[in-house]
Amino acid sequence: MPGASAPTAAAAEGFRPQLVTVSTPTRADKDRLVALGLDLTEHAGHDYVEVVLHRAADELALAGAGFDWRVRIPDLLQRESDVNAENRAYAAATAVSPLPSGRDAYRGLGDYHADMDRLVEEHPGLVRRLTLPRRSLEGKSVYAVEIAHDVDAPEDGRPVFLMMGLHHAREWPSGEHAIEFAFDLARHYGSDERITSLLKKARVIVVPVVNVDGFEKSFNDGRLVDLRGIDEGGTGSILATPGNAYKRKNCRMADGLAPLANECALASSPGGFGAGVDLNRNYGGFWGGPGAAAEPVQATYRGAAPFSEPETRNIRELISGRQVTGLITNHTFSNLVLRPNGVAPDTTGPDGLPLGDPPDEAAMKELGDRMAAQNGYTSQHSWQLYDTTGTTEDWSYNATGGYGYTFEIGPDEFHPPFPEVVDEYLGAGEYAGKGNREAFLLALENAVDPAAHSVITGRAPAGATLRLKKTFATPTWSGAIADTLDTTMTVGAGGGYTWHVNPSTRPVVKARQIRVVGSEPLKRQTYTGTTLPAQPTEREFTVDRAADLLEVKLDWPTPDDLDLYVLRRNADGSLTEVGRSTGSVGEKERVLLDSPAQGDYVLRVENWASAAPSWELTASLYDATTEEIGGLVENWTLTCEKNGKVLQQLPVVVDRGQRVKADLKTCAQKWSQS
Repeated sequence: MPGASAPTAAAAEGFRPQLVTVSTPTRADKDRLVALGLDLTEHAGHDYVEVVLHRAADELALAGAGFDWRVRIPDLLQRESDVNAENRAYAAATAVSPLPSGRDAYRGLGDYHADMDRLVEEHPGLVRRLTLPRRSLEGKSVYAVEIAHDVDAPEDGRPVFLMMGLHHAREWPSGEHAIEFAFDLARHYGSDERITSLLKKARVIVVPVVNVDGFEKSFNDGRLVDLRGIDEGGTGSILATPGNAYKRKNCRMADGLAPLANECALASSPGGFGAGVDLNRNYGGFWGGPGAAAEPVQATYRGAAPFSEPETRNIRELISGRQVTGLITNHTFSNLVLRPNGVAPDTTGPDGLPLGDPPDEAAMKELGDRMAAQNGYTSQHSWQLYDTTGTTEDWSYNATGGYGYTFEIGPDEFHPPFPEVVDEYLGAGEYAGKGNREAFLLALENAVDPAAHSVITGRAPAGATLRLKKTFATPTWSGAIADTLDTTMTVGAGGGYTWHVNPSTRPVVKARQIRVVGSEPLKRQTYTGTTLPAQPTEREFTVDRAADLLEVKLDWPTPDDLDLYVLRRNADGSLTEVGRSTGSVGEKERVLLDSPAQGDYVLRVENWASAAPSWELTASLYDATTEEIGGLVENWTLTCEKNGKVLQQLPVVVDRGQRVKADLKTCAQKWSQS
């Protein structure tokens, strides 16, 4: 549609928001388009950019600048989501859903708050509400519920299991599964032997909505217009939906400044881009490394500094003040159970050495595999999806030693039809009766298992406050930040105590195994091609010898977005996915497979958000050797206190699976004198 005349008043009044594809054959054209200040989506290729026109003046601006475009969706407001319609039909036909709460539709922010209050009212002595210490940028409180037998008793040395949802605003099922787990535990306590036993052994904290500001915007806009009907939740619908339905980040409009009234709500965040900080790149561990953008407009913007955002500081303070031996942070989508680390083990870390695998890799993989067997998800390292740094587990695991996992809920949508949320939680098909519910329970069982953490026991005066504290430097990608863990418990009437804690030595400083890859490949094959949208390209590679590593790399010259999948061909001809890499726009893809089984592999290239760029695909087999890098041994500082006065202090070194005794005799001797 080259050129256009100025819209008449009637035409301007009747203009409906639309999605258009603007021709930008050169980089200069893209720069001119950006300068117009229109609502550009991130759906772009080497010669086009898709733009949402909200008003007739936007159309006139395009025409006045001499751009050519074609209209892809002529009336966004009439394209109400098929999913919204399906949700309404489901709610109308369902009096009580099979979920623990009976909920039949997505919750809004007020619904979450009301349901947390309801849990407290229905289960006194079992559930209490917590208010996290920092308000959001818009001044909202962030709430959690704590669930445990005798929940109001003083801290008594039980381990803590933490469940979180909605770090990313548009990932609605992540909050639903978190709060449904809270309902599940509370409503089955006393009638379900397994759950009753777990709540006597542990304290469970659920934070269903970490990003309260962003979620409120996503939910409010998503109920009005959600264009999933275009391509069943694919790239086109996500990027074409106006407003904040697919907002990913928080409401940080400018670094260091709180947003003005309604500033965040009025901003548009198509496809999750636009203003805000990606909270799951803002944690201190390895902050600023691969997979975390430095530019505020990018979807994975890491923020101005580690823990610059109140939402991540809330979680930091929550974890730092408790012995969190296990956590799950829920996200959508991809049907994955992810474990640390966020970058490949051969990546050179902040200390100039390969990062290696986590020291607890074998145990974390075993638990991840068991959880994935309940829901049909794939259990893998986070980096096998794409590089990430500054994530929740990058910090929590490496700072505390508590196991941490990310669940990517659902196969293909950020907020799918609500019946799918029900099925993912309870399990469907061959996973009926299991699902994420059973996976969550396995994680909770691991959190209370002394073999998976550490235990300190001994005797101390009844009523004494015991404190475990440690101050250290957490490495970022280019430096370090100061961190402190400070937890307490109260000694019971008998004078004996048992404290379930995390190991005294942090994983990030422990001795680690690194893999040294041979300088020359045993075998290498290179492929080239072009992949059109919705038409995946496949190439075959044969592993015909024993090897320690299969590396598959996908590269292309333009700032587009291609994805890479590696599948193994089975004896019956079927394919099993064994690896994938699906980074953001412009990030090149890489899959690493340890000790690949001999046989035929299919290397699949998919066009996620590009025109038709040419690419180069390289598959290589390598031998590798393993070396150990020496580490440190750290201690907790244990103090025995009365009314804030320290009566005894001693260092305690305890490893995972160990039980050590620390009798506080000096404290007992001084107790009656103080």
